[in-house]
Amino acid sequence: MANREQFRGHWNEVKGRLKEHWGQLTEDDLQRAEGSAEQLVGVVQQKTGATRKEVEKFLNNILGGSLGDQASETVRQYSEAAQGFADEAGAYAKEQARRLAAQSSDYSAKIVDTIRTRPTESLAIAFGIGIAAGALFFAGRRR
Repeated sequence: MANREQFRGHWNEVKGRLKEHWGQLTEDDLQRAEGSAEQLVGVVQQKTGATRKEVEKFLNNILGGSLGDQASETVRQYSEAAQGFADEAGAYAKEQARRLAAQSSDYSAKIVDTIRTRPTESLAIAFGIGIAAGALFFAGRRR
């Protein structure tokens, strides 16, 4: 049998579905049992002649269906939100990659320009970096 919170949370739906299924139930009958699943089962049994098991199964189907619908709706909403965040993150990453590529291209152009306008200084700097790298390499191998 469904718990009290489930039952109270879906009271209007439960009332409507009970009246659809068992037409002889009145609003007054259902008001007597409001908030109590045990009383509701008793009222339905008394008015309709249905068995306790039959009434409980019907109530569980109502509550199980509506809870399942709510759960699937919640999952759908979270899925849509996650997709939105993923789309935003993808757009941000693409923009940052584009910006980085543009900066890299700018720096490459500046380096080429510097080498063309100052070839002697560029060659001296490259030679010095080569000497330093070689020294570090050989110093690391000796240890």
